Order: sequence, then C-alpha cells, then structure tokens
Amino acid sequence: MEYKQWYMEYKIHKNRPGLLGDIASMLGMLEVNILTINGVEGKTRGMLLETNDDEKIMLMGEMLKKVDNITVSALRSPRLVDKLAVRHGRYIERDSDDRKTFRFTRDELGLLVDFLGELFKKDGNQVIGLRGMPRVGKTESIIAGSVCAMKRWTFVSSTLLRQTVRSQLAEDEMNPHNVFIIDGIVSTIRSNEKHYNLLQNVMSMPSTKVIEHPDIFVRESEYSYDDFDIIIELRNNPTEEILYESFTTSYSDDL
Repeated sequence: MEYKQWYMEYKIHKNRPGLLGDIASMLGMLEVNILTINGVEGKTRGMLLETNDDEKIMLMGEMLKKVDNITVSALRSPRLVDKLAVRHGRYIERDSDDRKTFRFTRDELGLLVDFLGELFKKDGNQVIGLRGMPRVGKTESIIAGSVCAMKRWTFVSSTLLRQTVRSQLAEDEMNPHNVFIIDGIVSTIRSNEKHYNLLQNVMSMPSTKVIEHPDIFVRESEYSYDDFDIIIELRNNPTEEILYESFTTSYSDDL
C-alpha cells in the first residue's frame, strides 16, 4: 500500500511526565511515522501521521481508548484546517451555521496568509470572498498568499494604490493559473460595460478569484453567494462589525 497521511488529535486530562513519550513509542512500534506534532489550543495535542497500513491507525485508535489520561477527539484523513492547526498551534475559527465562512483577526495575519497560500495552490475554479473594513490587510494578505503559493496575482479592480478599474488584461495576465483580485465595490459601483464584460470573462475562467467585499458584489451583480466556495472575514478585533455603509459612499463620490 502507498503511504497515506492521518491527523490525530487528543485532549489531555492529566499531563503526566512521559505521556507523550509513551504515545510516541506506541506509534514507533506500529511503524507509524510522526510528521508533525504541536499543542493545539490549551490541553489539546495534534499530530500529523503517515503510514502505509490503515489497519494500524484503526488499531492505534482502539488502544488509545484504554488510556485514561487522554481522549482521542479526531482520527481522520487530514483536512487543510488540521494541517494549519498543527503548524500554527491553533484552529481557524469557523462559523457554526455557515461552514464555508472562516474568521480571522489582524493579529492572525500569518495564519490567514498560510491559509490563503494553501487554497491558491489548488488548480481549477474557486471563488473566495474576503470581508473586512478598509485598511485591515485584505489585499496585502491576498498578495502574500499568492507569493506563498508561487502564483502570479492580477488586479481586475482594486483600491490598493488608487481606485483601479481594468477594461482589458494582457494575454499573460489572463493565464488561468493566476490569482485574480477583484474589489467587489469598485467592480459594481464604478463598473462600466467594458469592465463588466472583462469581469464576466474572468469569473468564467477555471481559475482562482478572490473578491473583496463579496456582499456588495452579490447585491450589485448577477452573482450569488452560491457562486462562492469560501468566505473569509478579517477584523481588527473579534468584536468589530463590518459595516459597509460607513465607507461605500467614498467609492462613488467622484462619479
């Protein structure tokens, strides 16, 4: 059998000396490799494992049920959020009602950039929405994530330096392997027919599109929330409200 990765997470009830060593020894005797290990949010530990025998994983899970000091809370093929939890020592906050919405604060920009980088490595069509107030770090995070994924980024519309609305892109900019950055307010409130035709062409490409201010984009265009694969929210602090009315007027003052 080929080697396969597994994610194991367990909660520690009594962190006695030698507990980790005992678990590592058991994994060693089963010839299960530990690729990464880290504490995840308090008394929880996550491990990224590798083995070419799935039965060993199932056997290990049954054996660990007999260990009083821990409770195994996850034993599965690793998801992206699992790999990032082991890497950063914390889980990404996820909306309990809308499971495709992920929340970050500005002090978690490193985690956000890593998350975006992993998403951008995927090929094919994906539409990512990014909510947040002005100057919270949205565009900068997208660019940094593109660098992590070794992808070129292309601005379709933006306010990074000044309000920019593109009506056409060069041939190399239309490469489907690029990450396309769209400001949902600029592309709707300031859009003209040429820009909207370009926007439709980009949206139909089998590529990654990141749309800032997705709520305005949906409200002012033919697209819906169903077109989005993931929604990301970025705040200065956990209690900050994202209120579009406080800044959308500045986009149309010069029209």
